[in-house]
Amino acid sequence: MKQLTGQDASFLYLESRGAHLHLTALYVYEQPRAPAAPLVFADIVRHLESRLDSSEIFRQKLVRPPLDLDYPYWVDDAEFNLKRHMHRYTAAAPRTRRALFRLVAKLHAKPLDLSRPPWEMHVLEKLGPIEGFPKSCFAIIARYHHAAIDGASGSQLVDGLHDLQPAEIAPAEAGEESWRPNPEPGTTDVLTRGVLNNLGAPFRILKTIAGAAPGMILSRLKPAGDKPAKSTPAPKTCFNQPVSRERVFHSTSVDLQKVRDIRNLVPGATVNDVILTICGGALRTWLDAYGELPAESLVAMVPVNARTSEQSELGGNRLGTLFVPIHTDIYDPAERLQAVYEATQKAKSASGGLDAQQISEITSHVPAITLSSVGHLVTRLGIGHRVKPIANCTITNVPGPRGTLWLGPARLVWSTGTAPIIDGMGLIISAFSYRDQITFSFCSCPEMVPDPEFMGDCTQEAYESLLEAAPKVGA
Repeated sequence: MKQLTGQDASFLYLESRGAHLHLTALYVYEQPRAPAAPLVFADIVRHLESRLDSSEIFRQKLVRPPLDLDYPYWVDDAEFNLKRHMHRYTAAAPRTRRALFRLVAKLHAKPLDLSRPPWEMHVLEKLGPIEGFPKSCFAIIARYHHAAIDGASGSQLVDGLHDLQPAEIAPAEAGEESWRPNPEPGTTDVLTRGVLNNLGAPFRILKTIAGAAPGMILSRLKPAGDKPAKSTPAPKTCFNQPVSRERVFHSTSVDLQKVRDIRNLVPGATVNDVILTICGGALRTWLDAYGELPAESLVAMVPVNARTSEQSELGGNRLGTLFVPIHTDIYDPAERLQAVYEATQKAKSASGGLDAQQISEITSHVPAITLSSVGHLVTRLGIGHRVKPIANCTITNVPGPRGTLWLGPARLVWSTGTAPIIDGMGLIISAFSYRDQITFSFCSCPEMVPDPEFMGDCTQEAYESLLEAAPKVGA
């Protein structure tokens, strides 16, 4: 029985009827070539059945203590049935990327069943002749609750379902049931643990802060010119509104190596800086087309993986957060990259000596009933869109494998996905890398982004403008 951290549980407490806090992934595979038979739904179910031991989340459900007196627990689902989580798509096969993305948006808008392990997969046995994909493809749309995984642990989950070389699908007998669930805890046991955890929470917070104190003190002793700048206020935009129950989704890909080359325009810049710069340029163009570009720079909330090398295999959520101006106020792409690089450096030092891991640890020790009450207030009173925004959107970068992944004999040719949006921050841009590409995905509400394809066009334009600027910088 494993307990959720405060950060994990926050994705449960902030759920609302309009904002379901799960991750959705899209995987497109090329069918094995003749004389091998194409994979069908039963093959994929059998393959997944043989990989259930690769992650605990597949067979574990949530148990919430009464009145949210403590954080929930992951417990084995004694009634686990794989068939409840695997769905065969029986409607007409999508024949365009737009149709495929609409299906992703439709599924992403639906809540997951939290009475059983919070994940599911939809298998599209056949795709139409979609431009840019091989002739014979199938797809899987997978959904996982954010309480179980973040981007980094989600990548580990994907690795466990795939191989680095083509392989045979597991035979039917490989899926025979050998797993035995652990007994579910009783109410008395859960309440007793809750009382003890609440009594110990203040001491755990103090211990974590004490560990961080040297860095905090050194930060305060810095010369005035070296101290972190005050955070940049975010202007109100069309993205900072209540979210509806519907979603829009779109993805577009760029060359990973060229993105790596672009970062050399600014000494010290990272791939993440280039991603933020591309997003800043795309949003500048998009907002300007609607006559809504503010004079001030938009600010992005940027999740940061807070795992140490020893924690690299841990699931759940271990995230820090940066608030970074993406300089939509700068037209020149090279100047924007320089400004974004400087902004990320300031954002990293603006935590007062606390690193991402320490911030994650401190927030994880907040008493459950406090965090739950705050979550209820935020969702029921609509606080997220009533107060001045601290950020306009979320931008997340999820590095993926450079090598090819295989699901049995089927090659993974392309993947993308998205994460939740919430009231007051109704746009998330996710950048996923796989092999030689970075794929930008956009998720929002149709009321905020009625034309996600245009946002994709703006992203390509921002990427190409950086490429054009490359030889000019440093000349």
